[in-house]
Amino acid sequence: MQAGERGDSIGGSGRIRSDGHGDGGGWVVCRLGDRHWGRYGAAGLLLHVGGQAAGRHVLLQLRAGWSHQGGTWGLPGGARNSNETPEQAALREATEETGIDSSLLSVRGSVVDDQCGWSYVTVLAAAPAVLPVGPVSGESDDVRWIPEARVGQFPLHPRLAQMWPRLRGALDDADSQRR
Repeated sequence: MQAGERGDSIGGSGRIRSDGHGDGGGWVVCRLGDRHWGRYGAAGLLLHVGGQAAGRHVLLQLRAGWSHQGGTWGLPGGARNSNETPEQAALREATEETGIDSSLLSVRGSVVDDQCGWSYVTVLAAAPAVLPVGPVSGESDDVRWIPEARVGQFPLHPRLAQMWPRLRGALDDADSQRR
């Protein structure tokens, strides 16, 4: 995280931190005994361009090999800080990981994946066009706009693979509400 416009974070002492790190990083264990990254949950951005009939494309990142589930494709995202909404966290993380200008995006909704006391919120957003992106942090090995119809052909992060039908339906619903 960059200090300033991308959102300073509040550390455990309640003070604004300017070292580029928030207070949300860390592993937690949910009630089922599963480990999750993000002390306050996590959020990711499902960014798309074009509508269902227009051959929609979505933005995916190839997770760095060193990271949890590295080598799989997922959404830009990560741990929420205590002072962030899911939307703020998803936009911040997408900017940090892909270099995308979040001021150009339009948030359309969200989908909550509650995992017994820990949650991952997928924020749905639309871009006005295929915007320039690339891996700008060590968390991504690649970032690409993928035709939605081809998403299932990529080795997806296991939870994204499970959630993909639900997320795809949410994108369809968001598009139909905009008409």
